[in-house]
Amino acid sequence: MNNFQQTISTIAAAAIMVLAGSAMADSGLSTEATKPLALRGVMERLGRDMQAATGAISKEDWVLVAALAPKIASHAEPPLPEKVRILSWLGSDAGRFRGFDGQAHDAATAMGEAAKRRDGQAVIAAFAKVQQSCLGCHQSFRQPFVEHFYGSR
Repeated sequence: MNNFQQTISTIAAAAIMVLAGSAMADSGLSTEATKPLALRGVMERLGRDMQAATGAISKEDWVLVAALAPKIASHAEPPLPEKVRILSWLGSDAGRFRGFDGQAHDAATAMGEAAKRRDGQAVIAAFAKVQQSCLGCHQSFRQPFVEHFYGSR
């Protein structure tokens, strides 16, 4: 597989993962009795930024990638009371959860730096690391999180 095919494969895989995350966010997991947490909005915004980055990478729009990278790296956080509630629920796994977030931050920062250099290969490699940290977190925490905060679904 040549570099162009690898690039397209990586972007396609990333797009599928982002769309799957968006589908979960749009699936209506809340009920009238269970108000969505602010974290849902944070994740939805992050999903939109990741989708935009996927599109920008596919078009080699390095200016847009460089603009999106800090939004991904330093995404919003839920309000402090909600954050405390989530971290309390995580308990001893809080460090692992934060580790995934730190990995995503570092990789998104590297992606932005690579985009400023117009280094497409480095952008894609860093984007893949962002996706890997997102996937690791989602696979580790999403289902138990949804069950705990929104009930079994």
